[in-house]
Amino acid sequence: MIKRLTNRLTALIALLCLVAVALPARAATRAAGDTLIRNATVLTVTNGTLKNTDILIQNGKIARIGKDLKAPEGAKVIDATGKFVMPGIVDCHSHTMIDAVNEFSASVTSMCRIQDVLNPTDPALYLQLAGGVTALNLLHGSANAIGGQNQVVKIKFGRPVEEFIFPDAPPGIKFALGENPKRSSARGIPGIPNRYPATRMGVEEVIRDAFTRARDYKRQWDSYNAAKAKGENVTPPRRDTQLDPLVEVLEGKRFVHSHCYRAEEILMLIGIADDFGFKVRTFQHTLEGYKVAKEIAKHGAGASIFADFWAYKVEAYDAIPYDAAILERAGVLVSLNSDDDGRSRRLNIEAAKMMKYGDVSEESALRMITLNPARQLGIDKRVGSIEVGKDADIAIWTAHPLSVYARVDMTFVDGDMLFDRATDLARREALAKERAELEKADPNRAGEGGQPGGIPRGRRPAYKGEDNCLKGAEEHQQ
Repeated sequence: MIKRLTNRLTALIALLCLVAVALPARAATRAAGDTLIRNATVLTVTNGTLKNTDILIQNGKIARIGKDLKAPEGAKVIDATGKFVMPGIVDCHSHTMIDAVNEFSASVTSMCRIQDVLNPTDPALYLQLAGGVTALNLLHGSANAIGGQNQVVKIKFGRPVEEFIFPDAPPGIKFALGENPKRSSARGIPGIPNRYPATRMGVEEVIRDAFTRARDYKRQWDSYNAAKAKGENVTPPRRDTQLDPLVEVLEGKRFVHSHCYRAEEILMLIGIADDFGFKVRTFQHTLEGYKVAKEIAKHGAGASIFADFWAYKVEAYDAIPYDAAILERAGVLVSLNSDDDGRSRRLNIEAAKMMKYGDVSEESALRMITLNPARQLGIDKRVGSIEVGKDADIAIWTAHPLSVYARVDMTFVDGDMLFDRATDLARREALAKERAELEKADPNRAGEGGQPGGIPRGRRPAYKGEDNCLKGAEEHQQ
């Protein structure tokens, strides 16, 4: 019991230290009000590169862009001479800050909501701000042919969880194809019962069956609403929370984001969507998308992909780093995603790789981590480019963001500075001293033999990525 309390207290201390780094910058910016960034090289994404340009931020919005702007009285002025300003990076496939990833128990879990398991104290959020990331598409895992409902968030680290929810972001849902939903690696793991489907053809049948039921369910409600409008005394159908989100898909009110690797599976889902009259908003990962790029473009789907991550399992063997360039030239809206807390902090470098693999232009590479994912998520009217009237979600870089030598100096979300490298560095010595003092306290001393206590039994294992979810579950059973 004492070891368990000690471990939990130590983890809490570490988290509080990390949170403390972010809070001073936030408080200072709120007190300062308006902000004027002077003399920067501005990468607007939509209107080219503007040199020696100022940006005025007021009320959380980009109020003016131009040269020699006058700072309002009391405004915070930031000299960005020699530095670059770009829109905040939008990660279209993330599992950061969620305390549950997969609802393993059923093949269709459309009733589950990522919104219900958000953890605003996840330290990865602060580290992603340090990488210039300002918005995330939080997705359910890929254990299910039809998974849970997504949640788009702004990274408001240090704020109440309600402030993370991205205003007016269209709702979405996670689908998955291939090895993950057919549970190729789950057979025989103690504590995880086998379930249907076990083959790729079973995955297709699950999705078709679900939409067949959703279509019939919609007809029942349409009939009921029509009769009610006529003044008839009718009994409403039984509400089905599993089918309600799928009806929204049929009505074009909810986006489908589908995990996929292989070309034939991409064509399969396009066929289902065509049969039931809906559109796939994005194919996620899309490793073999280059093989069917024209078909994806014709359907009108986007592709949110890895830059050069492949060969980690058999169905990923045919991935190539030219995928993004081929898809883009076929007319597909392409974004680069992380699916990983660490990779999310380096999406600027993932974009730079596209200039090498396929000779993608600088403008296109930048769009793949800013405006394109914003368009895929339906939030491009607010973020994704530096334009007057848009949200002030921006980052100031020490060099061009596509350079491996570039780092983020400051990150703003809705005009609030939520990461400031100078403040972070200045506080590290004080935090180190505070930690040393805390470690001297009796509850934080090492266990017997000088070794720290083990992880308390029953603690949820750390999430290691969408395709490692089974490994974590197996470890948890031991």
